[in-house]
Parts: sequence; C-alpha cells; structure tokens
Amino acid sequence: MSTDHSTPPDPEPGGGATARTAEPAKRAKRPSSALAVLQRLGRSLMMPIAVLPAAAILLRLGQPDLLGADGLAGMPGMGWMDPVAGAVGAAGDSIFQALPLLFAVGVAIGFAKRADGSTALAAVVGYLVFDRVATWTMVTFNGPTGDLGSRLVTYPLPVDPVTREPMVDQASAEAVGAVINNAVKNPTDVLGGIAMGLVAALLWQRYHRIKLPTWLGFFGGRRFVPIVTALAGLLIGVALGMLWPVVGSWIQDLGEGIIGAGAVGAGLYGVVNRLLLPLGLHHVVNSFIWFVSGSYTDDAGNVSNGEITRYLAGDPSAGTFLSGFFPVLMFGLPGAALAMWLAAPKARRAQIGSIMIPAALTAFATGITEPVEFAFIFVAPALFAVHVVLTGLSMAILNALDAQLGFGFSAGLIDLLLNATKDNTSGLGLILLLGLVYFGLYFGIFYVLITRFNLPTPGRELDPEENTAAHTVPSAAEDRPGTRVDGSLEPPEQGSSDGRSGGKSDGGPDSRSDASG
Repeated sequence: MSTDHSTPPDPEPGGGATARTAEPAKRAKRPSSALAVLQRLGRSLMMPIAVLPAAAILLRLGQPDLLGADGLAGMPGMGWMDPVAGAVGAAGDSIFQALPLLFAVGVAIGFAKRADGSTALAAVVGYLVFDRVATWTMVTFNGPTGDLGSRLVTYPLPVDPVTREPMVDQASAEAVGAVINNAVKNPTDVLGGIAMGLVAALLWQRYHRIKLPTWLGFFGGRRFVPIVTALAGLLIGVALGMLWPVVGSWIQDLGEGIIGAGAVGAGLYGVVNRLLLPLGLHHVVNSFIWFVSGSYTDDAGNVSNGEITRYLAGDPSAGTFLSGFFPVLMFGLPGAALAMWLAAPKARRAQIGSIMIPAALTAFATGITEPVEFAFIFVAPALFAVHVVLTGLSMAILNALDAQLGFGFSAGLIDLLLNATKDNTSGLGLILLLGLVYFGLYFGIFYVLITRFNLPTPGRELDPEENTAAHTVPSAAEDRPGTRVDGSLEPPEQGSSDGRSGGKSDGGPDSRSDASG
C-alpha cells in the first residue's frame, strides 16, 4: 500500500509501466477455472487420437479382403503377400493394444505446462506400474474371476483353470477364455491411461524443480518425477483395483445405456458433440464414446471397448454411432463452404473462394472440418444452431436405419474407402444418399440465411477499405490549427498531444501514440 504514495518511476521502453500495471490482472486470471482445465484436457486428448489414422490404415490393409488371402494374396502368384498382410495387420493392431499407454503419454505431454521428455517418461513409468498393480489387485481380491486369472499363470489353456484338467472341448475353452482374458487384462483400458497421464502431468508441474539433500542430489529435479509418479501409480493401482468392479460396472452401464438408447442416444451424442466444439470439449465426449462405451469379445477372447475399437475389431453391432458423421462432414459442411463462397460479394468472391474451396475439399477427403466450422460458429450463431440440429438428425436417422460405417481418424473419403468393404459395414448406399441430401440442405439453408439476414460470414464483414477510411477521415474536432486542408500536418507545437513533444500531456506517461511505443 505504501508504494501508492511513492513517486512513480519513469516509464520503461516498451511500455514497462503498463506491464507492471497489468500484473495484478494477470495474477487474478492465473487460477484455472474448471472450463479451462477441461479445455486443456480436450486439447491433450488430440495427441494420442492423432496416432489412430496410421493404426487404422495398417490394420485395415492387413485384413484378408485387402492384402490377405481373400484379396491381393489370393491372386495367382501373389501368395507371398499373405504373411506381408499378417505383418501389416499386426503393426496396426499393436497400436490399438497400446492405446492406454499412448493416452497416458499424450495426455501427460499435452496437459502439463512446458512439458519435456521427462513428462513422457514419468507417464510411461506411472502407467506401467499402475497397469500391473491394478491388474494384480483385481485378480487377487475380486472373487472367482480373479481366481481364474491367478490360476491361469500356472495352468494356461488348454488346462481348465478350475479343475486343472486338460480341456478337450473347444467350446468350453472359448467360453472360459473371455472370462480369463477379462481378468488378466487391465479393464480400465483408456480411462486408466488418461488418469495416469493427468497424474504424471500434475506431478511433473509440482516436482520437476524439486531440490533434494546433497547426498540425494542426483535424483532431484526432473529425475524425481518418474520416481514419485511410480509411487502414485502403485497407490492408484491398488485403490482402483479394489474399486473398479463397482466403478467399472457404472461406466459400462452408462455406455450400454447410451448405445441402447438407439437413435435417440445417437442424436443426443451428435448434438452434444457439435455444441462442445467451440469450447474444445468435444474430444472429452468423443473419447468416452470412441474408446470406452460398449464391449466386444472376438472368437479369440480379445476384448475391445469403444465404438471405434469395436468397429475395427469386427464387432457386427459397432459403427452406428459413427456413420452419422459422414453425411455432415463429407457432404454437409462442403455445401456450407460453397454457400459462404457464393454469398460473398463479387468483389471478394475470388479471395473467399481461395479459402473455402480448399477447406471444403479437405473436409470431403479427410473429415477435418474446423476451417469451415470456425468460419461461421462465432460470427453467425444461427448457422451454428442449424449445424448442431442437422448433425443430431443425421446421427439419429442413420442409427435408426442401422447403417454401420466407422473410421480410424474422421468421417472423410479416405476412411470411407478403407472401410467400405468391411464385413460389419452396412447401409453404405443410405449414407451416400443422405450425404447428397445434406449437401443440398446445408448449401440451401446457409445461402438463404446468409443473404436474407446479412450474416457476417467471410467476405460479408465490413469492407476493409471502408473500415480504414472511417478511421482516417478527420472529424470536426480535428479541424484545428496545425492541420492543413490537404490533410498534412504542420509541425507540432510545444506541449501538443501527439506524444512526441517534451511537454506533459493530459494522458500521462502512457499517452504516447501506439506507433511511437
């Protein structure tokens, strides 16, 4: 408080006084709100999700109907491609099997502020400890299922884990295999990876500069973070291993409830997905639907969770919560881009076309639609509302028609071509037909609303030249001595307010013009 009465120092170059004045405001904003934390989480989820296209392409190419025995390898003289297909498919599957670890690393790097390699190492160490400890806890304390899993270590199939007798009945072996697999594989899956990634990020921010006693100095700083994260993984593994049978059943019931809601659930998911897009929180919802909700066990006893993972694993019921994105992302938003281009004034149509045409082609080919969506989300909320409703309708309609089509990255042409021939893909014609309808709907609705209500979409905002002119035309108050009729300035008098004189202006030390600062 005493500094308020002291003589203020001379302003520093570059607006030092202003910077000091703004410090309290910055400090007031420093505590992260819940929304800011969720936005950071949403952004951090994009890093592991970005790995999925490579995994999906490899896994799809390795399937029998493409490079395998029913595809390229089945052609005369191409039998050598069969083992190649197996290797390619195994490469893609390895990424999906390691998704929890990838999410742990990606979330840790994305969520921590100024993360480095030690953050990733801490996430790996923490998740590996958590994974084994949580699995051991479930196997040891969770009743019959855990008992089956513990016996499997000593008596693997084809020995019956209960009677310890050799199993000769293949059907019985497959029936018990799923139960055992569920016990020996950590069922927390991607959620466990996300949790440990957050823990690693928070511990890194707290301890990466810690000072230890001299005799422990080698383990100080960033080297301490993996150690404390391993301890956290141990404690969380024990706690979650004890609680997961209850918590996991709640999560599973929630996922099955959403899927069981059918068209209504799919429609609500589509609406929420687009509503959260401006906040960057749609990735949080996507991660639950894509990698957690629903469960599928294949003939070999491998368990897959989440809509994307189940679809790529061949689940005959998966894909109904993904197919509705194709008409919107592949067809609808390119139609919206075309409408915004043609609704622009002729003088600026070429400029807007150079932006909208590439954005539309990108959306159609890859399903990356942010360049189109962010062109109208904030400047024309009415268009955003239409977009949200149409997305929900597309999801609900195709779910009701049992159309199934998934993706590894997004709902674009590349993923459509890769998955069009999968055994669990159905209703492809319906998807394409609705896509053509959506192209017309988006184009027509957007064009009419933009032109009828003069919405400020790209190219229709205030003309930059007019905007500049509005700031350069002198007002009556500026028609004073020192300003010539032709607009040029006479030399300023001593003490004038242009900020370059030695006199003191009314505005104080910060009254200098922006150009001189």
